[in-house]
Amino acid sequence: MTDFLDAFGWWIAVIELPVLSALFWMIQHLRDDLANHRLEVAKNYAQVQDLRLLENRITSHLLRIEAKLDVTALKAEKNSQ
Repeated sequence: MTDFLDAFGWWIAVIELPVLSALFWMIQHLRDDLANHRLEVAKNYAQVQDLRLLENRITSHLLRIEAKLDVTALKAEKNSQ
């Protein structure tokens, strides 16, 4: 039984602690990289000015489509009478 405990203690000291330490370091390093990436994306990906421009373009296209549909509906109503 003492040999088993000695081997188990050796295993923990030589294998488990370095592996767990390396995993902890890797996780912390990845979290820092992810946080930096999120910050960069938030700064550079889509600015409010670009979103407003896109919204205005989409709205103007939708208004033109709506106007065309109104004209078409009026023509169809006039032809059905």
